[in-house]
Amino acid sequence: MSVRISQIFYGTLIHSLSLTELEFIHNALLGVNNQGKIVFLERNVSNEQTLRDIIKKWETTEDKVVRLTNRQFLLPGFVDTHTHASQYPNAGIGMDLPLLDWLKKYTFPLEQSYSSLNFAEKIYPIVVNHLLSCGTTTAVYFATIHLEASEFLAKIVQLKGQRGFIGKVNMDRKDPEISETYVETTESSVKDTEKFVEYVLNLKHESTDKSCLVTPIITPRFAISCSSELLNSLGEIAKKFNIPIQSHLSENTEEIATVSKLFPRLENYTTVYDHHNLLNHRTIMAHGVHLSPQEFKLLKERNVGISHCPNSNFTLCSGVCNVRQLLDEGIKVGLGTDISGGFSKSILDSIRNASIASRTIYMSSKTSDKVFPPLTLSELTYLATMGGAQLVNLENVIGNFIVGKEFDALLIDPETEGSPIHIVDELDNIHRIFEKFMFLGDERNIKAVFVKGSKVSGTDITNLEANKYDEKLLAKFYINYN
Repeated sequence: MSVRISQIFYGTLIHSLSLTELEFIHNALLGVNNQGKIVFLERNVSNEQTLRDIIKKWETTEDKVVRLTNRQFLLPGFVDTHTHASQYPNAGIGMDLPLLDWLKKYTFPLEQSYSSLNFAEKIYPIVVNHLLSCGTTTAVYFATIHLEASEFLAKIVQLKGQRGFIGKVNMDRKDPEISETYVETTESSVKDTEKFVEYVLNLKHESTDKSCLVTPIITPRFAISCSSELLNSLGEIAKKFNIPIQSHLSENTEEIATVSKLFPRLENYTTVYDHHNLLNHRTIMAHGVHLSPQEFKLLKERNVGISHCPNSNFTLCSGVCNVRQLLDEGIKVGLGTDISGGFSKSILDSIRNASIASRTIYMSSKTSDKVFPPLTLSELTYLATMGGAQLVNLENVIGNFIVGKEFDALLIDPETEGSPIHIVDELDNIHRIFEKFMFLGDERNIKAVFVKGSKVSGTDITNLEANKYDEKLLAKFYINYN
């Protein structure tokens, strides 16, 4: 057999097959090849002889097998579909203001700091390390308007081994109510964006194993900060390079009113993006809290994805997004942390706040004509994994443990030292333990993180492949970069 097996996992696997299908596979034997792809998944391997027969069939050896305990399990890696890498130093700061005031007082002054590459070199490695430790195997990042710092973020994500969609932010409109200094010219914004896109696309060619997992993403901050000329140019760049797009949409009522004043001839906020050719199946719009029926229809027609960021929606008092309605309308939905509007770096927090948001919607809808049931555990798991994979158009590559997909996974240990999860022997089977992890667990329970078959974060596990994204590589990069 020509397939070279690099790793085999034996134990419990938990993944989503659909919004309503959460599958627990007990006594599973999952094989990963040296290219990071899942090449076999055997169910109910309940005895040692069967295990040995399968290993022999795949012409490999037992020393490749990692045996999980009865309480450990594998879970697909989390996909964070909206976060601001540059805002990480402000996480937990400034929860006292609404969106536009918060941007002016806290966010734009911080983002201006990235005009210094030294500042970016200090912050961005920490950001990527921390997100990986929380199980985020794929992240959709906003950087800043600064070309060099944005390139540095892309390179760090590559070296750390995370899947990343990196956007150099675009802002050419001076606004005395928000910022008159943190801004670009239209010409420089377009020019630097093309340079950034070309730089990221070339990272794959620089990679010795051609396995670069970083993608450029066109990133107009939001309609308030961009002229019509810039938005048109960004739509053209996205089409020219065939790359995805991200921005903010209908997060806050004051924001929506401002967009209406700036684009008075266009029907609504969503139409502004559509008018400038920025809505398609590769577009991710964060928030979507206050959408009209016409906007629901347009988003569905253009197959746009919504990144649900409940933490920041609550903390900035923006509103409560009706995810059930989005799903009922057939709109793709994933989860985002939205650092630093959201104070937590973990998708687990987004899962929990998404649950609370859906229950808030449910309670308020009980007296109306249409009731919106709260999100279930199965649906929340789907949004954090397969839902996110759909938003980044990788649903055929990652998101669950289907044979042929790449192995992006988390090894969860509910009994690690200092675990916030208490297990009661007489009560807690693996189903209950999984639910406890989703609502109580944290990075202490994430024993190892894998992206495309390589361990990129976590503690050592016997026979695991060495982490090729180590500090020696980073040190070498710093020398070459400077």
